[in-house]
Amino acid sequence: MSRLNQGLGYLLLALAVMLSVFQIWQGVTSTISATYFRPAHLTWVMVLIFLHYPLIKDARNEQKGTPIIVAGRLVDLGLCALAVFAGYQIIQFDYNDINYLLFGLTKLDLTAGAVFALLLLEACRRTVGWVMVIIAVIFLAYSAFGDLLPGTLATKAYTLQELVQFQIFSSNGIFGSALGIAATTVFIFVLFGAFLEVTGAGKFFIDLAFAIAGKYRGGPAKAAVIASAGLGSISGSAIANTVTTGSITIPMMKRLGYKPEQAAGIEAAASTGGQIMPPIMGAGAFVMAQFTGVPYSDIMIASIVPALLYFFCTLLYVHIMACKLDLQTVSRTEAVLKVMKQGAHFLIPLVLITALLMMGYSPLLVGVAGCAAILVTAALRKHSRVSIPKVIEGMKAGALLALPISVACGAAGIIVGVVGQTGIGLQFTQFVMALSGGYLFTALLLISLVALILGMGLPVTAAYIVLAVIAVPLLGDFGLPLLTSHLIIFWLSQTSNVTPPIALAAFAGAGVANANPMKASVEAFKLAAGLFVIPIMMAYTGLINTTGDLLGLAIATLQTVAIIMAMAMTIEGYLLRRLYVWERLMSLTSLPVLLFNPYGGALLGALVVMVLVALQWRMGAKQSPQTTG
Repeated sequence: MSRLNQGLGYLLLALAVMLSVFQIWQGVTSTISATYFRPAHLTWVMVLIFLHYPLIKDARNEQKGTPIIVAGRLVDLGLCALAVFAGYQIIQFDYNDINYLLFGLTKLDLTAGAVFALLLLEACRRTVGWVMVIIAVIFLAYSAFGDLLPGTLATKAYTLQELVQFQIFSSNGIFGSALGIAATTVFIFVLFGAFLEVTGAGKFFIDLAFAIAGKYRGGPAKAAVIASAGLGSISGSAIANTVTTGSITIPMMKRLGYKPEQAAGIEAAASTGGQIMPPIMGAGAFVMAQFTGVPYSDIMIASIVPALLYFFCTLLYVHIMACKLDLQTVSRTEAVLKVMKQGAHFLIPLVLITALLMMGYSPLLVGVAGCAAILVTAALRKHSRVSIPKVIEGMKAGALLALPISVACGAAGIIVGVVGQTGIGLQFTQFVMALSGGYLFTALLLISLVALILGMGLPVTAAYIVLAVIAVPLLGDFGLPLLTSHLIIFWLSQTSNVTPPIALAAFAGAGVANANPMKASVEAFKLAAGLFVIPIMMAYTGLINTTGDLLGLAIATLQTVAIIMAMAMTIEGYLLRRLYVWERLMSLTSLPVLLFNPYGGALLGALVVMVLVALQWRMGAKQSPQTTG
């Protein structure tokens, strides 16, 4: 058993590093066309998954003896061989063959395609979980047996030949644009994040956040928000960022006086916000650029103001929490200049990739340049210089981190393919339109509910892809621009990380903080209120500025800031001091005025909020929290 595990460990290391090298080479040269590159990438990924995520876990079967574990590993190797066989058949397939054009797939190609799809679902089960598999199977069953359904739900029943031909041997299903982005840009930026970790750049950004915010009231919590804003988008996962950044910030927050549930909620909300923060906004943003045809630089620019508003919202709640707990400042924090002296060179790669993205270079080439830049800049200083084994470790880590993203996008491609093949997206649009009564606000609430349910079992990127296919046309029917509709869906896809009863990032933070998971998720839900408010403001105001209307953007920003502060005062009953009952009622009354802007009254609502803030500022120093009611 020991020799087997050692041998498979070396094999996993070799294949993971080779995959990273292959991806960098393809990113630089673009030698292989998408028709052959995507199957090769996904085959490679599935082999790594069957090696890295064993069928039978050792810990569960220690008492049953070695034979059952060995048997499981042999099954894993057999699945690796099947994946290579099926992948090879797909890669060498001749789309111009006259027999294929006249008679369709041969039995061998049909078998290879069906086996590949089944292996993809098994790989998805091991990395992402059962929910994604079940959803994909339901959509496939709809394609195969849709003629048995009643009314408008009915569709043509497709044969196995037609399903495999559409899903496998075309660019409309598994090997569609979602996998294309995951196999290129997303992989490279995940690798970039892995290089940040092995070079020590990640620690530098955390230290810098503490140096900036640590000296203020609730400093560690505010530093957690700032650090997660910088690192969350690079990690590609709110859960991963919660665990990594939270391992440093959560204990410090607890020592300062935050309750464990509050510390976990703060970290989860901040880490979730990292997925919407430019310049790297997680995998979904690159998929969005492919879906919309909008340059990534334009998406990045349009997202800056909403992202800053989200972190303003989170920092506001963190500050209110610190005031209510009467927390003191941290007595000792490192000076910003001292931290910068040690690691300022790590800012070069981030400045470089931001500049290149703004200049319109391909995100894939920008990611490759970023990977090279982080290694080169790390070598500039003796204390940050990394050895060859460390580089190899980073390449392995990057490849393994990308595995769940690739298979999730492949499985999401099944759903996208079924929607395109059957036209079910039109039925969904008609259903939600009828249920909403033609009101945009009601439709947004229904889409939020669907996003929440999907997000409980799907990765954020997969949930966004599914929603983008079925919900963006609905928002378009309400007259919303394409980019605005996609950004709304993108933001709502993040909510499952912080929303009870299944708040994945909050649960991860609760594990680090040794806190009650449900209480932690409630705290995260309050802190991440911007994920729900800001998409609504995107729909009702000019918050997504695509026309250069700076005045409209300024008014929308003021309106959003006012509604965030009004919500905080209404929910918490606190800002700089405890609110009187009449103040709380005024803030509550201003909410619908700020949101729906009746008769142009949003500015009046903003004025009410400004008056309440001024009263808080003027009276806060004169009255203690205990004497106001």
